[in-house]
Amino acid sequence: MTAMDTSETEPGTSPDADSLGRRIRKLRKMQDRTLDSLAQEIGLTKGYLSKVETGRQTPPLATLSKLAKALGTDLADLIESGKPRHQEYDGVSVVRADERRNVVRGATSFGYDYQSLVQNAAGKHMSPFLFTFPSQILKEVFFEHGGEEMIFVLSGIVEFEVGSEMFELRPGDCIYFDARQRHRGRGKSGEAKALVVIYEPDHRA
Repeated sequence: MTAMDTSETEPGTSPDADSLGRRIRKLRKMQDRTLDSLAQEIGLTKGYLSKVETGRQTPPLATLSKLAKALGTDLADLIESGKPRHQEYDGVSVVRADERRNVVRGATSFGYDYQSLVQNAAGKHMSPFLFTFPSQILKEVFFEHGGEEMIFVLSGIVEFEVGSEMFELRPGDCIYFDARQRHRGRGKSGEAKALVVIYEPDHRA
């Protein structure tokens, strides 16, 4: 795991963080799993996972992906559960522009904001998000998770690091990589927005 996954920095509790934590706790309890066993499985500390469940910490997307997989659910389902439903998934899912909802808005200590672009699509292998990269990130923060990832820059300039390589991505640029490599990005001159798609062929345990 990376430093970002076990960070004890506490942003302020938000309604999104609180409801997300309750969903994670409910799923864990339904499976008769302890905080310790779930934390160990995905490489977190018990204390950090406890803060997630009580809404005192909102984990980054990479950690949420691991939690979803460990709990046998879909990433989008985990973070969107309880939101008003628009269309049940039956081979096609349409989410209108005014139906998009923030998954996390400034609630993490890492500064990344993202909106889910697909809802009610249990069983899918791709999770697309509208991502906002902050201009400042912590030096020790890196992401690592299973599957593959694609980033298509919509606005701003993104400095993106994969493994030991650094790329400068401008609007219209696209990068695709094995997400098991440690990676991170930031807006070079202010915030930058991008379409981020995570592909997880084995997201259900």
